[in-house]
Amino acid sequence: MPAAAAAAAPPNPNVLQLAPRLRGLVSFPSSYSSSSPFSNRLRLRLPRAASMSAEARVPVAPPAHPTYDLKAVINLALSEDAGDRGDVSCLATIPSDVKAEATFIAKEDGVVAGISLADMIFKQVDPSLKVEWFESDGNYVHKGLQFGRVYGCARNIIVAERVVLNFMQRMSGIATMTKAMADAAHPACILETRKTAPGLRLVDKWAVLIGGGKNHRIGLFDMVMIKDNHISVAGGITNAMKFVDRFLAKEKLALPVEVETRTLQEVKDLLEYAAENNTSLTRIMLDNMVVPLGNGDIDVSMLKDAVELINGRFETEASGNVTVDTVKKIGETGVTYISSGALTHSVKALDISLKIDTELALQVGRRTNCA
Repeated sequence: MPAAAAAAAPPNPNVLQLAPRLRGLVSFPSSYSSSSPFSNRLRLRLPRAASMSAEARVPVAPPAHPTYDLKAVINLALSEDAGDRGDVSCLATIPSDVKAEATFIAKEDGVVAGISLADMIFKQVDPSLKVEWFESDGNYVHKGLQFGRVYGCARNIIVAERVVLNFMQRMSGIATMTKAMADAAHPACILETRKTAPGLRLVDKWAVLIGGGKNHRIGLFDMVMIKDNHISVAGGITNAMKFVDRFLAKEKLALPVEVETRTLQEVKDLLEYAAENNTSLTRIMLDNMVVPLGNGDIDVSMLKDAVELINGRFETEASGNVTVDTVKKIGETGVTYISSGALTHSVKALDISLKIDTELALQVGRRTNCA
């Protein structure tokens, strides 16, 4: 292909491209070899799993969304860090041609998540960075374990560091909580809710999948979900369901339909409507039918009665007062799903660090008169 034609070729849409303004704020050194003396000087001293090839790591795909742009989310995170000057600390202290190797270390036990997203961020900051992982998304890591490393331009590693860690720590916290709940609730499935960080809906829901949960509706567009406010405005649960059936028939839409119930009478009313009509109802939410007791235990008798009333005719979902401590007892009632807003709205991030080898960095600094 002629040089002019090659230059005019459009970018590969499947390869993340760093926004033009950001490209001026990071450093791109000359090519290097991953077997360079610098790289070979570093010897990992903490516990480390065997290296995994790309083929061995089967990534969990993020949920589908018709308008969500993950590339834009990454660019926004990088842009809010870079501002209009870039990393002035790196520009002041680190020569542009200095290379480094940094290691990911788990500072506590948990499920690691965000590895695939970290790859995307590093690639967006500097495609020449070499990233190697010893674990994959969804694996359980123990405190002190080194589970990945990145080699290349020191400035660009540090530019990407906080953005990568912010995503990974949040996602790993969500995945860890999801794993704990999913294991305890089995065979019921754990779902998250729409109580996600604004702008990070797919990232949060991706972490739930990595942790072994399933996704509830992604947004307002992919499921009809009739909650208490809809029911109040519609004039009751039967009216609300009637309006839904008419709307879907008129618009020729085939969407799952869930209706929230708060009492056994509402469950009975909904079942009576469904028995007499050709309805689109697919799932019944049993909201706040788990009652906390003063001794830290829960009363699930109302929830169990509701499940028995429904008797497998529709999927069931328990919601409200769901914690790691209560989810096992809730799952034992026979519900199909258990949803928990706590998975994403107040989850504790997993402590992860990315460290450049200090001894080696000092040697480089002395050679460049920067230490």
